[in-house]
Amino acid sequence: MIKRFWADPGTLIEAGKVLIIYGARRVGKTTLVKEWLKNTSLKYRYESGDNIRIKNLLGSGDFDIIKEFASGYDIIVIDEAQQIPDIGKGLKILVDEIPDLRIIATGSSSFDLLQQVGEPLTGRKRTVKLFPVAQKELIAEMNRYELKENLENYLVFGSYPEVLMSKSKKEKTRVLNELVETYLLKDVLSFERIKNSALLFKLLKLLAFQVGNIVSLNEIARQLGINVKTVGRYIDLLEKSFVIYHVGSFSGNLRKEIVKKNKYYFYDNGIRNAVILQMNGLEDRNDIGALWENFLMTERIKKFNYEEVYYNCYFWRNYHGNEIDLLEEHNGTLNAYELKWKKTKAGIPNDFVKKYGNPGFAIIHSANYPDFVL
Repeated sequence: MIKRFWADPGTLIEAGKVLIIYGARRVGKTTLVKEWLKNTSLKYRYESGDNIRIKNLLGSGDFDIIKEFASGYDIIVIDEAQQIPDIGKGLKILVDEIPDLRIIATGSSSFDLLQQVGEPLTGRKRTVKLFPVAQKELIAEMNRYELKENLENYLVFGSYPEVLMSKSKKEKTRVLNELVETYLLKDVLSFERIKNSALLFKLLKLLAFQVGNIVSLNEIARQLGINVKTVGRYIDLLEKSFVIYHVGSFSGNLRKEIVKKNKYYFYDNGIRNAVILQMNGLEDRNDIGALWENFLMTERIKKFNYEEVYYNCYFWRNYHGNEIDLLEEHNGTLNAYELKWKKTKAGIPNDFVKKYGNPGFAIIHSANYPDFVL
């Protein structure tokens, strides 16, 4: 059992508020909550949003029935809460009618769950985003040497809990293929009546091959034979279902800079590789740079999210071909990073320095990366 970073929901829940734990399917939300419930002395009730009876009850808006449902319990847990229509209103009734009640709601679909609970639970909720296992979590069970020793596995197979617990490469590959085929696009395809799973998967493949590169939605639309608005809508849904995320360009509105375009990364390297069916080792690959950049960008996001550090991240590139892989803006301070698999020499482009000054700078490579992600 891998001990997750948010290993004690008890430190996060409080009476009169809802703790919302959301994230991709199979990242361990349900396991996390169930393991904590095993050790709590509080009386709890655990229900699933897939249960038709619970859907009807919490979606009914009936104050008396909902209050009776929770009567006598210290904690109410609703797993897959996004499956319940108007779940936000049902949770608000519980909070308002039973002030001492503690509530946990989990969900795998941000466009359903967070949208539903947003307004009804204003000021009454705390949200926690759970990712595939972070290096910051793994360091609790191994030292830095062991992290580096297993680095190839993280780059190729990623860090979903089931993958990490699988013993062989064959088993890891099987689990990843199942995740991609069975779970990955489930929320996306169920939303807005999207039926063309083949088209959505082709789009995902194109994005997988362009990790670390600036993506042109017009070019993707041309390759897929659909309009650019549809491409944009599909990408938005893929982001809201925790498959991919984007990083925008840093610009001071210089005409020579590339603006209004994004790079897209996957929340998990293993998922990215399973999408394009490339699970071979690093010695047989020509995309190590993309794997390394995706890994570091995502681990950095996990680190800052769990530490509750609020920052902006960008890439920078101009039409002269000068670029910076990652720029982070935090509390008025700008830091630049080059993400290179092997230790090398690099510096900040003069064009950037002339316009924005000389920010902090570091090259993150396979030998020094732990300090960047832990």
